[in-house]
Formats: sequence, C-alpha cells, structure tokens
Amino acid sequence: MQGSVANMLRSLLVIGAIMALFVIVAPRLQPDHSGVDVQETAEQVAQTTGLAVSAPKDLGDDWVETRAEYRMSAQGLMTWHAGFETPDGKFVALNEADDASDEWIAGQVNEAPAVGTTEIEGETWRQYAREGSRLQRSLVRTAENGGLTSVVTGNASWEQLESFAAALEPVTGR
Repeated sequence: MQGSVANMLRSLLVIGAIMALFVIVAPRLQPDHSGVDVQETAEQVAQTTGLAVSAPKDLGDDWVETRAEYRMSAQGLMTWHAGFETPDGKFVALNEADDASDEWIAGQVNEAPAVGTTEIEGETWRQYAREGSRLQRSLVRTAENGGLTSVVTGNASWEQLESFAAALEPVTGR
C-alpha cells in the first residue's frame, strides 16, 4: 500500500518479461500417435466380434494413424472407429457398425444433407456434405440385408476420401 506507482509498473514489467520468456521457451506439445496401429486393432476387433471390419491398405507413409478403437456410439451401436491425418494435415475417419440405423448414419455424417453418389471399386457410396466453416464431407456404403455399414468422413477433399475408401479391405481375426 505504501509503494509508488512507478515501483508497481516495474514489478509488472518484470513479471511480464518472465511470462514472455516462459511462452517462448516452453515446448509446444504435439499429440503422440506412435502407439496407434489401425490394422492390429482392426484384427483384434474382428477376432472378438466376428465382424469383418475394414482397414485401409497401402495408403502411403504420409498418412498418419491417429486413433483406433471399438466404442459405443451416441446412437447406442458398437462402432469400429479409425482416424487418420492426411498428407496435407486434414482429418479422415472410418466408422463402421453392424445393422446401422438411419439415425446412426445421420450422427456419423453430422446431419449433413445427401449431395449425390459416387462409384468406388464397383460399389455405390452416398455422398453427404456440409460446406463452410464447419466443413465435413462423408461417403456412406450401406450393407445389403443388414451387415456392416461404412462411413468415411472428415474435412479432407473428395479425392482423398475416395482414395481412402478405395483402400479399404475387410479384416478378419487371425
């Protein structure tokens, strides 16, 4: 209470300099995805569930596996999920569920409207898109007679999503 304004300003300047030094010197933490193995996790899911879930083959070393898990979706279906970072830093995810409902598909495409279809490796995939600041593009392959429905989704280009979908192959448990 007895200090001068000048002393208070000098104290704030010293504290500010220490904080600036900390911000400059402190390392920026990047997520570590080195422990993610999509193919191995897909094999484990296939072995324990009996489902022939999919995993991409031969995407290239510049695609980074970021996540692989079998989890309960918001719609109550057990879902095989695998996440990837594209060579240009975009995100692509694969979600698959057995006997998927329209509600599950709508949740996976984030309620985006259908915009067309495309043919990939002899199979028809429906396209869904939300453009703008919340960009999300999705490809959906619905299984005949129930079975596994696949959703390839993310903020990557249509070409990257289609390349990813073309690289998908069924995985069976060993």
